[in-house]
Amino acid sequence: MNTFTRFTLFIFLSAAIFSCSRKKDTFISRNYHAVTAEYNILYNGQIALEQGREEINQNYADNYWDILPVERLAVDNKILLPDSIRNQNFGRAEEKAVKAIQKHSMLIGGKQRNPQMDEAYLLLGKSRYFDQRFIPALDAFNYILYRYPASDNINHARIWREKTNIRIGNEKLAIKNLKKILDSDRLKDEDLADANASIAQAYINLRQVDSAVAPLYTAADFTDINAEKGRYFYILGQLHNRLGETATANAAFDKVIDLNRKSPRIYFVNAYVQKAKNYDFNSGNNQYLLDLLTELEQDRENRPYLDKIYFQLGEYYSRIDSTDTALEYYNKSLRSPSSDIYLKSINYEILANINFDRAEYQASGKYYDSTLTFMSPELLEYRTIKKRRTNLDDVIKYEQIAEETDSILRLAGLSEDARIAYFTEYTDALRVKAVKDMEAGNLPVYTASIGPQNNFPSANVPPAGQPNSGNSFYFYNPLRVSKGAQSFLRVWGSRELADNWRWGSSALNQSSINPQERLMDINLDNDPIYDPMTYVSQIPGERSVLDSLATQQNLAYYQLGVIYNENYGEYDLAAQRLEFLLGNQPQERLVLPAKYNLYKIYEAQGRLRDQEEIRNDILQNYSDSRYAAFIKNPESIQRDENSPEVLYNNLFREYENQKYQDVIQKSNEYVSRFTGDPIVPKFELLKARATARIQGIDAYEQALNYVAVTYPQTQEGQKAQDIINKAIPELKTLEFSSDSLQSKFKLIYPVENMEAQKTAELKDSIEKAISELDYKKLNVSIDVYDSERTFVVVHGLETQSKSLGFQELLRENKNYKIGREAFAMSAENYRIVQIKKNLRDYLDNN
Repeated sequence: MNTFTRFTLFIFLSAAIFSCSRKKDTFISRNYHAVTAEYNILYNGQIALEQGREEINQNYADNYWDILPVERLAVDNKILLPDSIRNQNFGRAEEKAVKAIQKHSMLIGGKQRNPQMDEAYLLLGKSRYFDQRFIPALDAFNYILYRYPASDNINHARIWREKTNIRIGNEKLAIKNLKKILDSDRLKDEDLADANASIAQAYINLRQVDSAVAPLYTAADFTDINAEKGRYFYILGQLHNRLGETATANAAFDKVIDLNRKSPRIYFVNAYVQKAKNYDFNSGNNQYLLDLLTELEQDRENRPYLDKIYFQLGEYYSRIDSTDTALEYYNKSLRSPSSDIYLKSINYEILANINFDRAEYQASGKYYDSTLTFMSPELLEYRTIKKRRTNLDDVIKYEQIAEETDSILRLAGLSEDARIAYFTEYTDALRVKAVKDMEAGNLPVYTASIGPQNNFPSANVPPAGQPNSGNSFYFYNPLRVSKGAQSFLRVWGSRELADNWRWGSSALNQSSINPQERLMDINLDNDPIYDPMTYVSQIPGERSVLDSLATQQNLAYYQLGVIYNENYGEYDLAAQRLEFLLGNQPQERLVLPAKYNLYKIYEAQGRLRDQEEIRNDILQNYSDSRYAAFIKNPESIQRDENSPEVLYNNLFREYENQKYQDVIQKSNEYVSRFTGDPIVPKFELLKARATARIQGIDAYEQALNYVAVTYPQTQEGQKAQDIINKAIPELKTLEFSSDSLQSKFKLIYPVENMEAQKTAELKDSIEKAISELDYKKLNVSIDVYDSERTFVVVHGLETQSKSLGFQELLRENKNYKIGREAFAMSAENYRIVQIKKNLRDYLDNN
């Protein structure tokens, strides 16, 4: 090609390109911009959109325990910053759509000349829709309807606009508009399916389940995408189940099953599971269902879904009252890999309920804990299970105490030889297991604890800081030295004492050494874990410790007897606990309440002879007790003046009358008298409040901490903990402020508590002066400060000088002559003094 030809070709190409202006409505311009937009920018944008949708489908977790949404799109509540996106693919699709509009739009004379612009706006709207920016998406779809009413995509855009309306909660508007769209005879099959599916979703959102059925059948019939067909039929099965139409639901699930591998396997398996749930166990052919579930279990393709299949097998055996076999399958379901968190929570809840029904409350509590771990706190069921679990706190706590004290006291009662024999058997078993593990190539696993755990609290362990207490220096502790030596052998093997021992030739790869050789390097005899004397030495022997454990044991058995009787109606368990208590030399304060509870339990069990025997015992040996009165006249319980409730109300009135010392003394008495009664925590909390009134914030915190720790499961214990967490830190930070900045003051007359008569006389004198001198804004109160002093306080004074002036008036006026010493204090500082009991600090600094 010669130079002239090249130059001529260049001129023609340049002319053609420069003639493709977006402002010129020519054949070349229209086709250039349409082709460039369609096969370059929009093509790449559509690919990005499909990749984003595929990512949503892969990451979306369906909840098969509820009606599935028609479209897989998890809407979150995250608030994004401006120009932020949730998914890079949708961001890229939006960029391509915007680029196509900016570079290839040919809006000339108010009319769009590029036929691809409606596709660009459609891509823009869809990318925003899937990125959960629904209002901007609605703008894009509305723009198509406004600018391109004659577009081939007009119905498609209308459908997507209504899908967006559904997402923003305008279901009724969407249904109205979609029905208008369906009246058109120009809809493609996929648009027809999409419109009907959207109507169905709108009805489901409005909880009009019956109205959603017909449009969803139409959607399933017209869609050519098998994944959508399988999903639609599965949702139809769920809808029919919700309407109680089991046979029709099974027919819909059969449609899903018939698709087999044409739709996702998860629909296939769940369709079988739903049919199993719908199975009529009264049909007399239960073996058919078992064979069906067993076949599903054995199919290799169903391995990712074994959690659901095992669960349904558990349900099958539960229905035929084979509980033990059902338990095996529920546990298999839990052990199977699963992303279905709700299924895990259901499995744990079922296991918890089974253990609860079997009165195995400790195991039940653990399963309820696991249930709550896998359940959303927003569910109503969560609160129900949480309450049920909280009600188990008492029984779990006292069963654990009973178990531990039983074990320790049993071991303490053995002879020295019997203890050594017992723990020798235990350590021999540990040694055999350790040897087998090492022979198999697994070295013993050492925990971070130092030596074996001490399971015997307060067992001959000297207090820290006293002679013979354990020294914290490593090499002074033989257990730590032994553990360190074993740990060194495990990691490095046997080494000679030499420089660079870590990098020398002796630093062999321990994994290459014969396990038998490694076993020879580790001497188990040096490890205290395998020495029976390690455990024997921890058994308590002091009488004070054993007596304390016996006291804990008896109290635990009493509490368990009451709880099993009153809370759960487990009369056999209640009787066992209380009978054990009475045969275990209980404290005197527990004997009578335990016998009275047994009296009521025997009545519930129908053990009339035992009931009569214990009745006679109470009437003969405790004839003056309230329990004897209850037995003679059960109606007296309602009007018992010495009942815990009546006594508490009387004591609370004493608290309001500032008789704090009496409240503390009587609270201690009532706590001891009513041990085990639910009202005890109320007495303890009232005592804590009375303590605060006379001893201050620090004593209050200690008393509250005792209530919170001792009664954590009660309302009073929880309230005490809440005060410790919130109110106490704020009160401790209070500091005195300058009185010169205050506007409310008090005049305070301290009086010794021994001068009670003088306190009342002083108050009367001041009140008389206020009345006669016509100081209507002032009033007087008697406030207890501590166990030694009481304040007579004049309230309503405005300044410190007026307070002192009023004191001077009372001193000099010949009608009153009140010469007792007093001081003025702002109301805010007076509050701090009463809370912290720091009057001396205030007076020293003012």
